[in-house]
Amino acid sequence: MAIRALPQILIDRIAAGEVVERPASAVKELVENAIDAGARRIEIVTEGGGQRLIRIVDDGSGMSPEDLALAVQRHATSKLPTEDLLAINTLGFRGEALPSIASVSRLSITTRERGSATGAVIAIEAGEHQAIRPAAIGEGTRIEVRDLFYATPARLKFLKTQRTEAAAIGDVVKRLAMANPAIAFTLAGEDHSPSTWPAGDEETRLGTLLGADFIDNAIAIDVTRGDVRLHGHIGLPTFNRGTGQHQYLFVNGRPVRDKLLLGAVRGAYADHLPKDRFPILALFLDIASQNVDVNVHPAKAEVRFRDGGLVRGLIVSAIRSALERESGRSSSGNADVALGLLARSLNRPADLDWDWRASPAAPHPAGMGDGGIGNGGLAAGSGFAAPAQAGFDALVMPSADARATVVPPAPDSLDRPLGAARAQLHETYIVAQTREGVVIVDQHAAHERLVYERLKRERAAAGARSQLLLIPEVVDLDPADVERLTAASDDLAALGLVVEPFGPGALLVRATPAALGSTNPAALIRDLADGFAEWGSEIVLERRLDHVAATMACHGSVRAGRRLLPAEMDALLREMEVTPNSGQCNHGRPTYVTLKLGDIEALFGRR
Repeated sequence: MAIRALPQILIDRIAAGEVVERPASAVKELVENAIDAGARRIEIVTEGGGQRLIRIVDDGSGMSPEDLALAVQRHATSKLPTEDLLAINTLGFRGEALPSIASVSRLSITTRERGSATGAVIAIEAGEHQAIRPAAIGEGTRIEVRDLFYATPARLKFLKTQRTEAAAIGDVVKRLAMANPAIAFTLAGEDHSPSTWPAGDEETRLGTLLGADFIDNAIAIDVTRGDVRLHGHIGLPTFNRGTGQHQYLFVNGRPVRDKLLLGAVRGAYADHLPKDRFPILALFLDIASQNVDVNVHPAKAEVRFRDGGLVRGLIVSAIRSALERESGRSSSGNADVALGLLARSLNRPADLDWDWRASPAAPHPAGMGDGGIGNGGLAAGSGFAAPAQAGFDALVMPSADARATVVPPAPDSLDRPLGAARAQLHETYIVAQTREGVVIVDQHAAHERLVYERLKRERAAAGARSQLLLIPEVVDLDPADVERLTAASDDLAALGLVVEPFGPGALLVRATPAALGSTNPAALIRDLADGFAEWGSEIVLERRLDHVAATMACHGSVRAGRRLLPAEMDALLREMEVTPNSGQCNHGRPTYVTLKLGDIEALFGRR
């Protein structure tokens, strides 16, 4: 078959497939151009899911007729003053967006340069350029894209429904608005309810886009290490979602979906969330342009860092420090749920035949006021110690049918964050009283976290112990995996795993972490190799050790159904107040809920 040179229009249409995958891609490129042009107001209007119409209007610097003629030529750009691709300080730089869009749609650009008396307009249909003409317009640029992909009908078959495409456009605009709070955005058209986000600060913009409850349940972060700055807001672990779609990550103002960054977030929250739950957050990474490569893919959603370990370590440490700093906070949604349940129970139809004294759910009178109820002491090393005067050997076995332990408050404890223990209900929940309300604690979840944090501290202080293998095991791996694991051998040894290279495609395992017990060295090494390939860090093994510690904590903690003495309940509350991350158990569930007295009074019509 003879080889032939493709016509330029066909080349442009083929290239457009990399840059403009769907209407949302076109919106992203055009809005980024407006941001690069210094716009302070940007308006986006769409119809038909963006396939029928995309209109972007901005008040940026605009273009002269000469620049307009060049702007629609492939690989013509004002954003690369030199040939250094590591000196990119704008969102766009390839010079591909406008010609790619123009090759598959009906495109018109009307623009007026700042300080110019007149504007100019150009129209392009499926890559065919018309002459530039004078036009009336204020300073800035208006771009209209009509009938997107009409010149490539096959591409239309791959578009989703108009509603889905419109939602994708909304998500793109939302991310760009988050990254640029100083710019006012408007999103309108038949696809969207008109929305305007005025220029403001970062926190206000995030609260507008992610909801006021996000700011109420988020922690502000602003950390700098060298020339790298990380700032933004992260959600409390108890304020989470079932997918990762609510994780917004930005590098130098560019929205990205980067494996290294997502892996760092996942690692930072590993102690706080179950695997099927995801935090809500918006994090902004500012880094010198020469230390990050954004020229990885035409969509510019992936980046590559010169020092990925520095970036990952900064994200993990910043998030963990913030969560530890605010470990006493729990999502306000937990209290809202509790109050909602109480409200519904108060509004249910009255049952005049119900007798609380005969109800199996009612507290038995024999258990009321008995402050010495308990059923066995807490084992040594279980995570908290009751005051010496209580004495673990002095616990009293309760009557079999007792359902509640009620104790008088300790006056000096009422002003503490978690208050004074007043009762234990259903052998599972500790009810504490504060000056401002009531705290309900899940005793097993709380003690599980306390034991887990103690085990982690001990491991960090003494280092992880190793157990030598009677016969070292050889594990066959890809040479690249062997190289990565060998380079990290010192870090692995500190965690109890001793390895050394055994030829170009194998690794010799001499010892494994004692905490893992009887383990499969080959499976462990292969899991580590997969993790290193994705994240490039020893955090994978550390997380596995943490999982073992979490399992031990779960089985070694005070169980639901266990009666506690008043001194033991107070001791548990006091240790929770000084233990990092005590607001959630190892599985991400809340350990306590706080109900304000004013909210409780409102339920009963007292306020």
